[in-house]
Amino acid sequence: MDSSAEPAGLHPGTRPAAPPPAETAIVVDQVDFAYGTKPALMGIHLDVPVRQVTALIGPSGCGKSTLLRCFNRMNDVIPGARITRGQIRVGGLDIYDRDLDVIDLRRRIGMVFQKSNPFPKSIYENVAYGLRIAGESRKAVLDEAVERSLRAAALWEECQDRLDQSGFSLSGGQQQRLCIARAIAVRPEILLMDEPCSALDPIATLKIEDLISQLKAEFTIVIVTHNMQQATRCSDRTAFFYLGELIEEGPTPMMFSTPRQQKTEEYISGKFG
Repeated sequence: MDSSAEPAGLHPGTRPAAPPPAETAIVVDQVDFAYGTKPALMGIHLDVPVRQVTALIGPSGCGKSTLLRCFNRMNDVIPGARITRGQIRVGGLDIYDRDLDVIDLRRRIGMVFQKSNPFPKSIYENVAYGLRIAGESRKAVLDEAVERSLRAAALWEECQDRLDQSGFSLSGGQQQRLCIARAIAVRPEILLMDEPCSALDPIATLKIEDLISQLKAEFTIVIVTHNMQQATRCSDRTAFFYLGELIEEGPTPMMFSTPRQQKTEEYISGKFG
């Protein structure tokens, strides 16, 4: 059979239809954000697809971490920080609506910070913390959630025999995975990660990256990173920010092989940063 023949059912000169776009988890709709009178984000429009990894890249001070913290309203604690225009919607809801329950929002959107921050509690209680705060006290439920979360964070085999030991007894990389287990124990829809590997050695970094690739089967993940190789290894889509503006976003392979904007090409090739 001629390998160049058109697939059955198609007219000559046509191509199979492109797959439908992924369902959207977060919609950023023309958002401006400021710290007091200082603009930090300008005209940001970005769709974050469900159960994919979206990497936010760009030089320091470009606005990527500011946007990440907007997603679960962590910026609310900063006096004068506010969205001055536009909307951010999760599940179709404006998350800056005055009637929105911010505590519930943060249950739906977990966060892992740049520096691992275990609580001064046992490994078990670190993971169970969010469930206890939500009112869960049944031991069987807590036991199941702790094991499930530690397994999902690739940490169960390393600590199942010392769950009563302090979270600080773990290595740096293990502590970061413990923080991931704590974040996912309450089963959020979205997981935010702000430079989660910046304080880790290369081996621990690769473990976290492998973990991210596994977790996207269950969670929508948004990661801020300065590491271009990390973005290429573990993200599905990449968004490049510069001076508070979203310069370009798209599938990660395209962004790193054939960027549309010269500024993107200059950044990923190391001409500035």
